[in-house]
Amino acid sequence: MTSLNRFSLIAFGGLVGLGLAGTALAQEFRDTRTGKVWTPDMVQENIAETSPNAEVNRAFDPRAQGAVIPGIVVQHPHAKLMGTVPFTAGPTVPIVDVDAPSLQAIPTKHWLAVLYITNNSANTVDVVLDCHFTNGGAKVEDTRVMVPPAGPGERLGIPVRGPQTDIFVDRVSCGVVTPS
Repeated sequence: MTSLNRFSLIAFGGLVGLGLAGTALAQEFRDTRTGKVWTPDMVQENIAETSPNAEVNRAFDPRAQGAVIPGIVVQHPHAKLMGTVPFTAGPTVPIVDVDAPSLQAIPTKHWLAVLYITNNSANTVDVVLDCHFTNGGAKVEDTRVMVPPAGPGERLGIPVRGPQTDIFVDRVSCGVVTPS
């Protein structure tokens, strides 16, 4: 074997050795902020700890919340005219219809329910609503909503403010108090 061939074999062996060492080093990662060295095994353990069923993620159970806003909150929201409908009030059609409210959270602020009220009569009506914000069927807040007068055949959009978003709410229901 010539010296050139020996040198080539030694160089090739050195490159293979460096490649294997590089592979081993590539499987470890040093976090520059904490100095902790992570390995693939540790990452898998960390993923298992943060799964939805991990004990650390069971800390908040919204059904166990006991927060309740005492009394009845009275609101006088502004209404937006959404359109008009034909006058259909009669023995089988109520004077006022309320569509199912949509519930949404305004992050770091409060819960919001958007309602649509339809005046089915030929007269202007003053509508009063009772809304109940609940969590798992338990009361969180009761709200009385004094709706601006709805003209004949008007359909109004009304925002109803709920409790702050640090209190969990999963449902809102609203019913007409007046006119009956």
